[in-house]
Formats: sequence, C-alpha cells, structure tokens
Amino acid sequence: MRLIYVCGLILILAVGCSQAPKSGAPSQDTNQKQVKVQQIAPQKLEIKDSKAVAAHLENLALGIPQVESAHCVVFGNTAVVGINIKKELDRARVGTIKYSVAEALKKDPYGVNAIVTADMDLDQRLRNIRDNIQAGRPITGFAEQMADIVGRVMPQLPRDIRNDPDIDNAGPNGDSPQVPAR
Repeated sequence: MRLIYVCGLILILAVGCSQAPKSGAPSQDTNQKQVKVQQIAPQKLEIKDSKAVAAHLENLALGIPQVESAHCVVFGNTAVVGINIKKELDRARVGTIKYSVAEALKKDPYGVNAIVTADMDLDQRLRNIRDNIQAGRPITGFAEQMADIVGRVMPQLPRDIRNDPDIDNAGPNGDSPQVPAR
C-alpha cells in the first residue's frame, strides 16, 4: 500500500513538472496574444504661422472654466501658454485648472507639447512678449522679458558674492564712510 502511494506521488510530481516552460522562456502561444497599441496623442505639427497658432491656443485655454485670460507666445516650434485665474482660489484648485488646460492642449496638434503656467508674473511677462512681437520688436522684447524671468528664478547665493573693497566700505549713499582719526 505504501509503495502505491509513493509511486503515485512520484507520478504526480513528474507530470506537474513537465507542464512548466523550459528555462523560463514563454511559450510560443503568448507571442500570438500580443496587443498592438496605436498612439492616441496627436502628432505635433510644424508651426508656420506663430500668431495664428498663439491665438488658437489662447482660445483653447479660454474654453476651460475659471480661466479669466490666456496669453500665448510661440517661438520656434514651442508654445508657452500663461493663464490667469482668480487670485482667491486655493493652490489645489489652480493646479486642477492648469491640468485641465494642459489636457485640452494635449488633444490639439499644435498644443501637444505646449508649456502651461498659472504664475501671474509669468503670465504678465508673456503678455509683454506678445505685445512686443506685435509691435515689431520680437527679439528685443523677448530678450528683455527672459532676462527678467531668469533674474527672478535664479537664486542668489551668498558665497557667489565677490568681495570688492570699494563696495564693502561704501556707505549708504555710495560714498566711503568717514573713519575717525586716532
């Protein structure tokens, strides 16, 4: 009786082990079950008329509820969209609105790679860049505003400040302080 149980157990183990794929390789049946996925995001189109694309992307952003105004600047094949939202909204709600604008732009072939910002200062600077472009000063206006943006974003590290003896000894009016005679 014991011999029958042992033989049955060995037979079950042998049959069970023979069902496993060899060397961990998938069976050939799984290759036939692969799923093919098509890209659903629109392909980015080359921007030829930057003013028309900027106006189009502004209108898309304005279609989102609670967006009061939108300003877009297109340079090269990249668009930056600044949105203006009510000041009293909390940060989470602003993030949700900004996400909604980005989602709307993602569905558009010109806006698929756009940059969206809800910063009020950046929105104003984008408006200034757009106004300079419309006034015929695209490069000068862009350079001035980008210098202002970078100046605000870049941190000032105390260790980066050079020690200039003329500046260190200057008084509040820029003149050297009087040193009392001994």
